[in-house]
Amino acid sequence: MRRRSMLAGVATAVGGVIAGGGAAGASGRSGPLGLADYRLVNLAHVNDPDRTNVYPGDPEFALTTVTTVPEHGFYLQYVRQGEHTGTHWGAPAHFNDDQPYADELDAEDLFLPAVKIDVRERAARDADYEVSVADLKRWEKRHGRIPDEAAVVLWTGWEERWGTPAFFNFDADGAMHQPGFSLAAVQWLVDTGRLGRRGALGTDTFSPESALDAEYRVSKLLYREHRISLEILANLAALPEQGAHVLVGGTVNRRGSGSPASVYAFVPKR
Repeated sequence: MRRRSMLAGVATAVGGVIAGGGAAGASGRSGPLGLADYRLVNLAHVNDPDRTNVYPGDPEFALTTVTTVPEHGFYLQYVRQGEHTGTHWGAPAHFNDDQPYADELDAEDLFLPAVKIDVRERAARDADYEVSVADLKRWEKRHGRIPDEAAVVLWTGWEERWGTPAFFNFDADGAMHQPGFSLAAVQWLVDTGRLGRRGALGTDTFSPESALDAEYRVSKLLYREHRISLEILANLAALPEQGAHVLVGGTVNRRGSGSPASVYAFVPKR
């Protein structure tokens, strides 16, 4: 019953946003937008045993053929993976015993307005770069206020490294280097209401914090505030800086810490 309710809630949320849009659509008309005024963009990588980078210590991703059409009449694979394999989302319970598991979230937690913060140049110069409050304020000066209850997505350029050792970016001592949000920036997003009652931090790396944050302070703050994370996103060039919404799917396990995900952006046609 809860699963059906969640699906119905997502459908209602999507329909409400589409019906409530007031910008001119593909036809140039003003007023409510319809489905024809949006294009869908896939923001998820394909999981492939030969390419999927797994966070150090997590279970390896594996596919085993169970049945084939010539032999059994149908094709089926057995999938072995952790809940945070490949493109995925994290539930608040991932770091907090007193926060909701994946199956305890509402549908509205998985459908959010999205903004993209492009930090590729800074990340290319400094793999440990942490996005600051000043970075977010500069973004708002150019693009407008970050919507309440938004998915704030970092475009670091790391998606281009996917499937290679460069994604981990280990140094000679075995330490990993990836960019992310600073703790101060996330605290600002929370304190000013920009993440609202629900919201998300997104990234094309393993985690919303930089790899230098060995205590996962950013994730712990995010999850403690009942928000989710969207990690290892793909195709971020097709996500506009503002105006899109993201819809997050995936298998919802009982008492899940998150889920490998299908993430789609609803992008208005200009």
